[in-house]
Amino acid sequence: MRPDGRPHVTPLISVWLNGASYFCTGADERKAKNLDGNPHVVLTTGRNTLNDGLDVVVEGDAVRVSDTGLLQRIADSYVQKYGQGWQFEVGDGVFVSDGGAATVYEVRPNMAFGFAKGDFAQTRYRFAAG
Repeated sequence: MRPDGRPHVTPLISVWLNGASYFCTGADERKAKNLDGNPHVVLTTGRNTLNDGLDVVVEGDAVRVSDTGLLQRIADSYVQKYGQGWQFEVGDGVFVSDGGAATVYEVRPNMAFGFAKGDFAQTRYRFAAG
């Protein structure tokens, strides 16, 4: 949410690692500022087809990641998934690249919805805390 309560949606790439989704954004970006005030997030992904595939919605809280070892595993996952153009160095609790420093967030789902296309089925998943 923006400071005035309006929603804020931004498409971001992310990686899935050990039961959580990870994404990064610049520390001065609107996304980081919003998360400082309200950690609740909704992540969405899907296919751009109407009659097949699965769309997924994940709800959770974004928690800042600063552990060097975990940041390195996340950085390695970005390269593995997206290629060398998404290579980050780890430094002082953030990702560092030519574009500057980026804050990394972890979202462990507390609720997820799967929307099957074609037969248009819907399923809700709940996750145990911790």
